[in-house]
Amino acid sequence: MRDTAVGNAMVTKPKQSSELKRRLIKNRALYQMILPGFLFFVIFKYIPMGGLVIALQDYQPYLGILNSPWVGFEHFERLFTEPMFFTILRNTLLLFFMNLLFYFPIPIILALMLNEVRREAFKRIVQTIVYIPHFMSWVIIVSISFVMLSMDRGIINELLVLMGLEKVNFLMSNEWFRPMYVLQIIWREAGWGTIIYLAAMAAIDPGLYEAARIDGANRFRQIWHITLPSIRSVIMVLLILKIGDVLELGFEHIYLLLNSMNREVAEIFDTYVYTAGLRQGQFSYSTAVGFFKSVVGLILVMGANWLSKKAGEEGIY
Repeated sequence: MRDTAVGNAMVTKPKQSSELKRRLIKNRALYQMILPGFLFFVIFKYIPMGGLVIALQDYQPYLGILNSPWVGFEHFERLFTEPMFFTILRNTLLLFFMNLLFYFPIPIILALMLNEVRREAFKRIVQTIVYIPHFMSWVIIVSISFVMLSMDRGIINELLVLMGLEKVNFLMSNEWFRPMYVLQIIWREAGWGTIIYLAAMAAIDPGLYEAARIDGANRFRQIWHITLPSIRSVIMVLLILKIGDVLELGFEHIYLLLNSMNREVAEIFDTYVYTAGLRQGQFSYSTAVGFFKSVVGLILVMGANWLSKKAGEEGIY
């Protein structure tokens, strides 16, 4: 019987191999489309993870990873005892929660509004207009903001003067930094964020709306009882992914807005890593800061996913 089982296993393996080969050939176009994205994540996301080991070393470039001395958790201890740590953590969390509170609902509202537009030509025009800022770099977005908000002939300050008010130094003000940051994100990303929600709404059965209209439901009732429940799972997935970026606000945008006058409220982990790692050459310390950010993001994603499943939603895994 043992020989028979071995023989059956040997027959099964070639069959599985040929079946796999047949599927690869049949779906080769799909795998070719996936390949660039797969290689991107392998080369730029997974392979560099090996470099996280220098967070436990006093890394010296001329010695390399293999010969640099080990220091254990010294850099992590330094991070948590740095006077700047709680300031940076506060700034990062405040910007994240403002982003979550004011930006996250905007694409949903915008998608609901566009979904109710019945004239396709007008709908496409509006979609194109709100999508365009996404294709501009943060350099362009911030530059336009600088021109509009400048103390010297900026259009916003000129309007304030015309109304008899005093000029406001938006670019150097601690009070205006966070609202300016959130408004720029809404301006650039709100239109692009509607794409996923509009795609989810397109999959809703039109018969549900027809039945609701027969029952006398107006458009608001249809949105509340049909559209929103139908895209709830998509909202939850995007919310979980957003929570995972709690300490990952993006370097370029903040760095372009950062100056000596607003550093107290604008310095975040991303800019701190750049300053400590590249400008001051503290590679091991900056790696420890980045590792801390990644661990916090992973814990929050797992926690949010667990809560989502407890609430009856699908989650991300």
